[in-house]
Amino acid sequence: MRIQNKQILASILFLLASFVCFAVAPPPPPAGPPPPPGLPIDGFLIYGVALALIFGVKKILSFNRNN
Repeated sequence: MRIQNKQILASILFLLASFVCFAVAPPPPPAGPPPPPGLPIDGFLIYGVALALIFGVKKILSFNRNN
């Protein structure tokens, strides 16, 4: 091989190697903090249970009156 051909081949290989180096994807970003837990159980749970009990008693009493 002549010297000029070796220089061209070396230039092409260097160019291809540089493309490979730039083609590597960067690492993914670090994971964020974990999501917050579910909704807290507040005083509204007590209101919901009380409302359900009142509604259930009302349904039972109205069912007994109709029979």
